[in-house]
Amino acid sequence: MPYTVIHNATIIDGSGGEPLADGALLIRDDRIAAVGPARDIQPPGDATELDAAGGYVLPGLIDTHVHVMYEGFDLEELANRPFSLNFYLAADRMRRTLEAGITTVRDAGGADLGIKRAQEQGLISGPRLQISVSALSVTGGHGDDWSLCGSEMDIFPAHPGRPSGLCDGVDEARKRVRQVLRAGAEVVKVSTTGGVLSPTDHPAHTQFSPEELEVIVKEAAYRGKRVMAHAQGAQGIKHAILAGIRSIEHGIYLDDDVIQLLLEHQTFLVPTLLAPLAVLETAAESGKMPEYGVRKAREVIDIHRESAAKAYRAGVRIAMGTDSGVGRHGTNLRELGLLCDIGMTPMEALVATTRVAAQCLGWEDRLGTLEPGKLADLVITRTDPLADIRALEDKANLALVMQGGAVVVDRRDA
Repeated sequence: MPYTVIHNATIIDGSGGEPLADGALLIRDDRIAAVGPARDIQPPGDATELDAAGGYVLPGLIDTHVHVMYEGFDLEELANRPFSLNFYLAADRMRRTLEAGITTVRDAGGADLGIKRAQEQGLISGPRLQISVSALSVTGGHGDDWSLCGSEMDIFPAHPGRPSGLCDGVDEARKRVRQVLRAGAEVVKVSTTGGVLSPTDHPAHTQFSPEELEVIVKEAAYRGKRVMAHAQGAQGIKHAILAGIRSIEHGIYLDDDVIQLLLEHQTFLVPTLLAPLAVLETAAESGKMPEYGVRKAREVIDIHRESAAKAYRAGVRIAMGTDSGVGRHGTNLRELGLLCDIGMTPMEALVATTRVAAQCLGWEDRLGTLEPGKLADLVITRTDPLADIRALEDKANLALVMQGGAVVVDRRDA
């Protein structure tokens, strides 16, 4: 069984504890065997040595909200794209994401079981995937791409591996959950409010009744799965929390009652602060973003930031997510700087994308911290992220990325 020892490193283990100078990690196959002061790590004589060159070793970084099956929002281009091209484009996006130090993602709608297995089997290079397959939506809700002219530009069209997510009423909601679980979903995604990039609703609009949400959560639980909710308006967020949904995605309109419920139910908040910013940047760069998306992004961007800051100050559990796909894949670590802008320390932002993110996915037994028994997913940075968190946005500062004990990105000689 092959061993690798990483030495000459400062270790930031993802727990939030003090960094360990002159640390070392011993890796056996795809797992961490030992971590601690270099003087205490005794590798076998045939271990491969990996010199971190004085860099900083972090757990593999986790983005809890991405969409690998799309990027940007050019409706004309989407209308003329051959269906199968989407999968080749997804492979490129996943490669870019891994190269940015993101070793695990939760796909919030779009990626099917084939994409997940292609990554697992080494056919494509990319982060580990936790998939939701299809996002559930009511008719006229966030997930229904019907436009006022009567056309339907479905961003995630149904296909044999991805059932439609549209459902109305308790019985249809129950059936859709069963269908996405049958298709391989590891988490159920539901939209309990409108959104910025849906054509016929508003982020404050409430979608799905409490009864519908109750059956969605119950059906997922029967299969040992949990539910994540696109939820932006206060009432839709409340309905999601009270139904037992595990994480609130976006959370634009957070009042005091919502924040109290988040705390009482220990519900995760995934703010995706980058998402409305990406809408406005894409619109400015390409002019391809639909008018309704630009208008709503401008309306909510400051409210969104203020709500996230208020939730952070109250002690809500925040996990890092970007909604990548709205913006460019591979720019995920911009979110860390935005989290610091709402008051987080650099260490808290790193914990949000390591330990807390793993907890949000329910994968804390295998990922999120550098400790014996966990998968050897890690990143070595040239610069101290606690001194300059935004330095991680430059891939040149990521000297090495390891996934399951294998070096997948190596810039040490660059």
